[in-house]
Amino acid sequence: MQIYAFVFAILLAITHILAKNMRFIRIIPRSRFLSVGGGVSVGYVFIHILPELKEHQELFDETDIMLSYLEHHAYLLAMLGLVIFYALERVAKESQKKNQQDTGNNKPKKGAFWLHISSFFFYNGLIGYLLIHRDSEGLLNLVLYVIAMGLHFIVVDYGLRTHHKDTYNRIGRWLLALAVLIGWGVGVITEIPESSLALLFAFLSGGIILNVLKEELPEDRESNIWAFSLGAFGYVALLLIIV
Repeated sequence: MQIYAFVFAILLAITHILAKNMRFIRIIPRSRFLSVGGGVSVGYVFIHILPELKEHQELFDETDIMLSYLEHHAYLLAMLGLVIFYALERVAKESQKKNQQDTGNNKPKKGAFWLHISSFFFYNGLIGYLLIHRDSEGLLNLVLYVIAMGLHFIVVDYGLRTHHKDTYNRIGRWLLALAVLIGWGVGVITEIPESSLALLFAFLSGGIILNVLKEELPEDRESNIWAFSLGAFGYVALLLIIV
């Protein structure tokens, strides 16, 4: 199974590298493909990831860890992931606005860029790690995971490129591609405790939800609700049928 995970890690990394060449996604009204991709990502979270948070919560209840005194902290960590990535999005937008006022350059300052990219480096590394260590085993589940995350990467890539423009093309996309491979490599050579993995898994779920919705909800995106719904419900139906 590790060889499949390696191939898929490369494919996910290539997604970030080549996404800038997908010219059909750079349109307003928003490309239907991006809305479908966002819907698929959200569908995967609600059918695969969130139900597993219940299992993680039960694990926390049985394990003496730092947050064990908090009730429902698996869900709190999912909320934390959502809030952190929301805050990062606001930092990037405010930096972009201020930089344009000060210099006329319509992109965030370098500090905001590195903060944004560092957070997504960790985010992508975790996704790469989960190619090796996931609750759902088997090649079919791995393929479904890779499809959902590949489409999610395209959505994330579009958002980061919109913010950081040529800086993201020159530096950011390569770092995020590398992060997936590093995450996969860490997964091969080590296995973190199940309780710690559950913490990261919960955090990731909140991040995925926010990173999809922040691209779909802004009015200026003119997103396609039918394409988003098709992606979400279509993928959910597929998961329920074949898993």
